Amino acid sequence: MNQSLELISTAVDCGADFVEIGIPFSDPLADGPEIQYSSYVALKNGITLKKILKMVETIRKKSEVPLILMGYYNPVLTYGEQKFMADAINSGVDGLIVPDLSIDEAANYKQLADRNKLSTIFLVSPTSSAERIKRIDKYCSDFVYAITVTGVTGAGKVFDSNTDNYLKNLQSILKKRYVAGFGVSSAETAKRLAKYSDGIVIGSKLVALIRENKNNKQALKAVEKLLTQIRKAI
Repeated sequence: MNQSLELISTAVDCGADFVEIGIPFSDPLADGPEIQYSSYVALKNGITLKKILKMVETIRKKSEVPLILMGYYNPVLTYGEQKFMADAINSGVDGLIVPDLSIDEAANYKQLADRNKLSTIFLVSPTSSAERIKRIDKYCSDFVYAITVTGVTGAGKVFDSNTDNYLKNLQSILKKRYVAGFGVSSAETAKRLAKYSDGIVIGSKLVALIRENKNNKQALKAVEKLLTQIRKAI
């Protein structure tokens, strides 16, 4: 937990507009090797949803940066939707991303989130039809999460003209702002996606840097360097 708190503090100092905190799960189907590894380590170390909410409380004592929890529906369902929403808002959570909960099955979830004033963020992808993108747009409270490529999370994805056209097309469909994620691994890739979106999400590359630098101090420096480069680029 202490390392997570230091990493979040570093991200905020580097100019992060919001911080996404992952909820570990044993079967993270939308995630690639790096995020899968981070979930495995977190679960092995006894990290639970309750402990994550406690960490949010700790962060809130020092920072007002928007905090978004990103996790799968099973832990939320096990915790109890209503209790989870109440505990999340009381701890200081601002928004939620549940990638395996489609809008077709999210009516109760959406109602509870709205009632608790929690922002709901749903995902669109290159395979989403214009009609579905419009429906997802309506289900999102403040902004939409645009997956840049088909497949799972992971740094080093290839962005090309198809990616550019997809993101540009979203500008003409969505009424809300949108951020682009999946595959950002450098200042160059971030700059490319930022040209056609309102924000960039980066996760797998940060986990990779932490794994590459076993020393906590070195890991923090590596994360700070990358985030600073990205912030300057966009």
